[in-house]
Formats: sequence, structure tokens, C-alpha cells
Amino acid sequence: METPAYAWILTIVVIAGLLAFDYFFHVRKAHTPSLKESAIWSAIYVSIAVLFGLAVLVFGGPDMGTEYFAGYVTEKALSVDNLFVFLIIMASFKVPRADQQKVLLFGIIFSLVARTAFIFLGAALINSFAWVFYIFGLILLLTAGHLLKPDDHDDDSDGVVVRLAKKFLPASEHYDGDKLFTVENGKRVLTPMLLVMVAIGGTDILFALDSIPAIFGLTQNVFIVFTATAFSLMGLRQLFFLIDGLLDRLIFLSYGLAVILGFIGVKLVLHALHENTLPFINDGEHVNVLEVSTGVSLGVILGVLLVTILASVFSPKGKAKNAVSGARRHAVEYLDLNYETDMAERDKIFAKMCREEDQIRKLPEKYKRLVRHETEFLELLRSAHEEHDKAQVRAAAAEG
Repeated sequence: METPAYAWILTIVVIAGLLAFDYFFHVRKAHTPSLKESAIWSAIYVSIAVLFGLAVLVFGGPDMGTEYFAGYVTEKALSVDNLFVFLIIMASFKVPRADQQKVLLFGIIFSLVARTAFIFLGAALINSFAWVFYIFGLILLLTAGHLLKPDDHDDDSDGVVVRLAKKFLPASEHYDGDKLFTVENGKRVLTPMLLVMVAIGGTDILFALDSIPAIFGLTQNVFIVFTATAFSLMGLRQLFFLIDGLLDRLIFLSYGLAVILGFIGVKLVLHALHENTLPFINDGEHVNVLEVSTGVSLGVILGVLLVTILASVFSPKGKAKNAVSGARRHAVEYLDLNYETDMAERDKIFAKMCREEDQIRKLPEKYKRLVRHETEFLELLRSAHEEHDKAQVRAAAAEG
């Protein structure tokens, strides 16, 4: 079904308006969003995406509506997985907490632009060469295999893009608010803020290599591909702050995504066989194979995600890993004075670390083995407590 031009124009205006609203009313003034603010706006953006899907269902028919929701859910799940990497990148560059919103919004805008280019390129390839479905299917199957590797999200390792950014874009050691350039020793130099934006933007290009083939495996309607991708990215900034403390708990998310991407990869290969024109397969004739409907695909995707999330949330190992990684991260955040300068917010970070320490002490012995580099970990916690004690003494002296 051909999408009319006015639908494209109206959709693009709405998306651009939402991004502009997000910047001018939330991101322009640096601050750390509260849990309540993040929850409200996450719900608003999800509601907008669902309402748009219902509009597609009404005006485009049940097939388009089902394709949109299948694409949206898949892209949203992949976006949540990407938040792990964004978290690691920002920790690597020690981005101040109040400035993380701007970095994330830049990442969303860059992602939208890059993925739009990939979408139209992918559509052009599909329209010209049916065998592209074989390549897309292979990409997804390889990505699924990669996700099955243990420790896919390693806090101790920088990605390729991060290392390249640090090597070829030398910058000052210190942030200057949220400025991209600053003056140091009389010279205009880059700030780490620009580096982290380059790193996140570059990393997102790699994400698109599995994201775009995945949604093309569910629909070839370019309007649906674009809108499902765009609305899955909207609200990602708020979602980051909402589930920041729960990311480490989703220990089975990568396995669930591997199943989903593997399933879509097989679906793409079956579709490629059905549309086959390659001379060395069935003499260039179409292969009579079973094709999976979009409705079945949506059911599989939702079912796998539900099982994955419930298994992660109620897993004792998930709770233990969440406590260990959370305590480590919050100790680092508390000790880094550039990360959060507001004392009330720093006290909240310290309180979270203390709760996680208490959870770790109550863990069964087998789960305490999740603490890597135990001596270094305990020293980090000890340093955080010492710094907090000093801060308390300074505060008491100031009041006296």
C-alpha cells in the first residue's frame, strides 16, 4: 500500500517537533532528571507510539498495523540492549550526570538520521535485488550467535569506536560544562563531551547493521520501517534514567534478543528462498517453503520478551549481579566529583551504594563469586565510605 505524501510530511513534522520539545524543555538546561520525571515522560512517549500504531491500524488496515507493532516492539527491545553500551561509553568518558541527557539526545538524533539513510538504502537494494534478503538473514543469524556469547556487555572494555575516538580526537582532560570546545593554555581544543558524542554516534552506526535488517524481516513497507524505528528511539533518553539501576538485572536480555534475531533471520532466509532468483539455488526458480506471517512473528517476539524479562527479574543471579555491579558503579560515581556536584544527589548515590552493599552481604556464597577483582572492589567501597565521612565532617564544620 502506497503511503500518501501528506502522511510522510505530517509524521516527520511530529517527530521533529517532539525532538525540539525534548531539547528546549528538558535538555537545554543541564540537570539530573528525577525518577518521577523519567517515568512520566517514558509513559508519554510509549503512549504516543501506541496511538500512532492504532492510527496505522485504522487507516492502513490490520496488516500494516500488525507490521508496525511487531517492528516497534523489536526495535524498542534492541534499543534497551543498546543502553547497556551507552552506559559503558558514558562511564568510560566520565560524563557528568547532569550532562548525560544532552549526550543521549544527540545519540537519538544521530541514530535517527543514520538509520533513515540505512532504511532507504535497504529499501532500494531490496527492490532491485531479491537476494539481499539472504544477506540480511545471515547478518541477523551472526548477530544472534554473537549475543549468545557470555559477558557480551563488559564494563571493563572500551568498544572499537570509543578507542578510535580517544586516539584520533585528542581532547582536554576536563569538561567545560556541556561545551564541545574550550580554551586550554590559550588554544581552542575539543572537550570530552564532543568525544563521547562521536563515540555514541559511531557506535550507533554499528547498531543499525542488525537493527535495520531485523525490521525489514518483518515488513518491507518503508513508511512502517521508518516510523517503527523512529518511535522506538523516542523516549529512549527518559528510559535510560528510568531503568538505569535495572539494566544489570536484565541478565537474560541478550539471550532473548538472540532468539528474536535468529527467528527473524530464519524468516528472512525463508522469504529469500520464496523469492529466489539466484541461478545456483533451485535453478533460479522460487522455492516452495513455509513463510511465517507477521501476526505469528509479533506473537513470538512478545512471548520471548515476556519470558526473558520475567526470568531476569526473578532470577537470584540477576538480583546478585545487579547488586554487585550497582555498588561498583555508584562508588565510582560518588568518588568522581565531576560526575555529580549536587550534594543532595551525591548523598542519594551513596545511599544506593550502601543498600547494594547490604544486599551483597546477604548473598549466598556462590553468588558472591560474581564480584570480580574482589580486593579492588572492596577498596573502592572503602574509599567511598572514607570520602563520605570527610564530607560529613566538612558539612558539620560549615554549619558550626
